[in-house]
Amino acid sequence: MFKRYEADEQVIFHGDSLPILSSEIASNSVDLIFLDPPYNIGKHFADFYDQWESENDYINWANQILDQCLRILKPQGTLYVMASTQAMPYFDLYLRQKMTILSRIIWHYDSSGVQATKYFGSMYEPILHCVKDKNNYTFNSKDIKIEAKTGAKRKLIDYRKAIPSQYNTEKVPGNVWYFPRVRYRMDEYENHPSQKPESLLERIILASTDKSGIVLDPFAGTFTAAAVAKRLGRISISIESQEEYLKIGLRRILGWQEYKEEKLLPPQKSYSRKSENKQESNFVQESLFDVDSKA
Repeated sequence: MFKRYEADEQVIFHGDSLPILSSEIASNSVDLIFLDPPYNIGKHFADFYDQWESENDYINWANQILDQCLRILKPQGTLYVMASTQAMPYFDLYLRQKMTILSRIIWHYDSSGVQATKYFGSMYEPILHCVKDKNNYTFNSKDIKIEAKTGAKRKLIDYRKAIPSQYNTEKVPGNVWYFPRVRYRMDEYENHPSQKPESLLERIILASTDKSGIVLDPFAGTFTAAAVAKRLGRISISIESQEEYLKIGLRRILGWQEYKEEKLLPPQKSYSRKSENKQESNFVQESLFDVDSKA
């Protein structure tokens, strides 16, 4: 069973992702899929425990999700996949048989402040950038250019001369991306243990869709993909199984102010002094992969 909510070309499904993908979304209908499924690392997300009985069970389930994504994606569409560092090799091996993997991206971020002492703590998450047709896909390089530090420096030194093309002040990002993780004090913060930053989704959506393109997020969480898609003039389809996180989407994407007689409000933040509440005032989301961060 599931429920569907919609307003202004933004669609939210509340229910399990696999049956909704299988029955509710047409083949060859979506321009971009941002797939950020549960990582199978034993974390709690509202009423969901992110742990399958075995690794094989998780991989079999993930492959079913991937097959549905491939069916739904337009022939010229793009799929971005995030997974744990432990599971990503399985995703990579499966997808390289069915799609073209254009890039293996590293999302590098800052320390959570709680570091491992018996192993090298994780400070990145992997992302696969895949397309159905390597000769026909959307990549808006001009919309995602960043400052080329070499070019800017050269411009300052040789300001009287024309700048050679190799010293242009902007460039397309490489495959190592630095975006800070979402902090408690940030305006975009929502109460979720694995919230992705808007800046990360903005780069993905700008690069791989045009205006009015359709963006699908099968595991919406804080609905960041939908929020960015809506802001950029895209259509979004989001799926979320947990009612606690559904409420974030209803408020953030559809503008609801109330759900089942509960007022829907952004997180109420307390900016205590560090001396009074050091943990809260200096909060940064812990890496999902720091399974035993106190080790």
